[in-house]
Amino acid sequence: MGLHELQLRNFRLFHEFFFEPDLNAITVLLSPNGTGKTSVLEAVYALATASSFRTSAASDMIRSGESLAEVHGVLFQHERRIQVDLTLTRGARNTTKKMLVNGQRPASRAALSEVLPLTIFTPEGVDIVRQGPENRRVYLTNLLTDVDLNTGEIIERFNQILSQRNALLRSLRGEPPTSVQRDELETWNSEFCTASEQLIDVRVRTLNELAPLVTGYYQALAHDNRLVGVDYEQSWSGDLKTALARSLRDDQFRGYSTIGPQRDDVALKLDGRDARRQASQGEQRSMALALRLAGHELVQLRRGLDPLLLLDDVFSELDPLRSDRLLRLLPVGQTLVTTASPLPSGLSPAAIVDLTKALS
Repeated sequence: MGLHELQLRNFRLFHEFFFEPDLNAITVLLSPNGTGKTSVLEAVYALATASSFRTSAASDMIRSGESLAEVHGVLFQHERRIQVDLTLTRGARNTTKKMLVNGQRPASRAALSEVLPLTIFTPEGVDIVRQGPENRRVYLTNLLTDVDLNTGEIIERFNQILSQRNALLRSLRGEPPTSVQRDELETWNSEFCTASEQLIDVRVRTLNELAPLVTGYYQALAHDNRLVGVDYEQSWSGDLKTALARSLRDDQFRGYSTIGPQRDDVALKLDGRDARRQASQGEQRSMALALRLAGHELVQLRRGLDPLLLLDDVFSELDPLRSDRLLRLLPVGQTLVTTASPLPSGLSPAAIVDLTKALS
């Protein structure tokens, strides 16, 4: 299983680019900064998620002066050949995305996870530890669909109900609801509680499986025996229905739901200390890497396949000892590595690609 071919047209710096990574080992993109190494990983990521890990604006991925960009990938799952095509079209007001898997539009993010599960770590990947809850929720959401495709339906259902409840709250414009609106709100509250319970259950079960793996990887990377805490943290206390009633006035004023799984967090701790505020930079980076490697292994265990691993300039951010430890921990399977620096001595890639030739 893996990415067999990647073809870009008018994507970022590239007018045309064709790439065939090794299917079962490490391919290194080695060239100076500014030559599009990260853009290649971004294109691969876009095939797997229909989004970017660098920007929220799809137009940023289109080459300057062009109105259309294309990313084409050929994948193999055992003997099955799969083609994934992404087209970005710049309009007067926004940029549209069209994704096709073997000529058909994928129904959801989970459908893309089925085709090309992947794990990515970038220099900004440490934000999962340093920054706010949204970074950890995104990580967890992506992990859920990569680990178990069926959770995609639970996530989609929750998001739909949340959207409907928020739309009703916005329509109140801070005014007390009418009797009809109260009945509608009660209906959405009931569905919101049911969907929340389902989503929280799968989140907690997944984190319980993940936690011991994170501890193992952290201890191997940091070379110490400290315990890592990976615990689910709700944004409310007590019964959710009661909490929704308490927060109704605030929700009406703000026009959105202020409590619920969409506001929850994953608490990361080292020997009981808050890793976000009390861990060193080295400890935070080791924990961030441990989370990614643990998630990668969990997908392997649950689905019996090797996700594609993307490492964007990771070794430049690590000291030599941590680099050596990371190399020993890299999972089997297809891996794409970018670097502008000399390769660590322990890294033995199957192929090295110089992107300066692609831009000439």
